[in-house]
Amino acid sequence: MKKTNVVVIGLASVLTLTACASPTKLVKSIVGKSTVRNLLTNLPGENGPVLAVKIDDTPDAHPQVGLSQADVVYIEQVEGGLTRLAAIYSNKLPPTIGPVRSARISDLEILAQYGKVGFAFSGAQHKLLPKISQANLYNLSAEVEPPSIYFRDTTRFEPTNMFLYPSALLQKAMKIEGKSIDTVKEVGWKFGKGPDTGAEIVSAKISWPSSRYEVIWSKDQKRWLLNYSGTQDVDETGGQLGSPTFVIQKVSITDSEYHDKVGGITPFSNTVGSGTGYILRDGKAIAANWNRPDSLSGTTWTLPDGSNVNFATGQIWIALIDKDPIFTLPAPAPVKSK
Repeated sequence: MKKTNVVVIGLASVLTLTACASPTKLVKSIVGKSTVRNLLTNLPGENGPVLAVKIDDTPDAHPQVGLSQADVVYIEQVEGGLTRLAAIYSNKLPPTIGPVRSARISDLEILAQYGKVGFAFSGAQHKLLPKISQANLYNLSAEVEPPSIYFRDTTRFEPTNMFLYPSALLQKAMKIEGKSIDTVKEVGWKFGKGPDTGAEIVSAKISWPSSRYEVIWSKDQKRWLLNYSGTQDVDETGGQLGSPTFVIQKVSITDSEYHDKVGGITPFSNTVGSGTGYILRDGKAIAANWNRPDSLSGTTWTLPDGSNVNFATGQIWIALIDKDPIFTLPAPAPVKSK
C-alpha cells in the first residue's frame, strides 16, 4: 500500500483560479430545448420553495434519512462539541427526512440568506423561541404541526426517532395555512470550470471537540465521499453520502447565552463577516476567502486576487469549523533508478 503525507495546507500554497462563470437558470440541451437548473446546485431541476430541516448528527442518528436529496447540507457545532445538520431543499423532496431535532441560534443566521424559508425542527430551548418567532422564517416545527406530518419511527429510540413527511408539510403550510415561503434564490456561490492549479489531496479530516468527519476524493465518482467517526457515512439506502463540492468554512465559534436542558452551553457559529476556508473540488483543495456583509446577503468565495471560486455542479456540503482541517497528500511518485 502506498504511503501518503498528512499536512495542513496554508492559504499561501494555492495558486490563482481562472475567471468564474455565473450559475445558469436555463441552458440549451442537445435538442435545442431549454433546461431549468437549480440555483443552489446547478443540476437540472426545479427552483421551488426553500425548506430547511434540522437533523440529528449523533452516532445513534445514523443512518440519516433524506440527506442525499438535499441541495445543501451544513454541519454545525452544538453542545458538548457534537454536531448537528441543517439540510436545505428547494428541488426534489424525499419521501421522509430525519431524524429531526431541535433548532439552535446559529440556524437563524445561516438561514437568513435564503429568504423567508420554511423551517422544520422539533422544538427549541425556551429562551430561543422568541428569537425564532422574530426571525424571517416560518416555524414549521413538530410543536405546531400534526402527527400526520411528524411521526416517530418505532424501530429507533428517542430522541433520534422523529421524522417528517416534507411534501405534506409544504402542502399544508402553503395551501392550507397560506404561508408564502420564498422560492430559492442565488446565495453567493458560482458554478463553472475548476482551477488548473491548486493543491491535490487524497482526503481531508474535519473535527469538532466530539465529532469528526473525513472526506475522501473518488476519481471514479467525481465527488468527495464522507466518513463519519471513522466509518462510511451512508444514508438509509446504504449509499455513501458525498458531494462534488465540499466547503470548509472557518468561522468564529463562541459561547452563546443559550444552553440545553442539562446546562450545556450552546455554541454560536458566526457566518456573517469575512474569513478564510477551503473549497474542495476535483480532487483539490483551494484556499479561499469568504465574505458575507450581513445576514440577508449570500456568502461569496474568492481567491486573494478577488476572482470568484467556482463550485462544481451538484450537492454542496458546508462544514463550519474554527480550526484548520488536516489534508492528506498523494504519495510522491517513486524515483526511477538509472
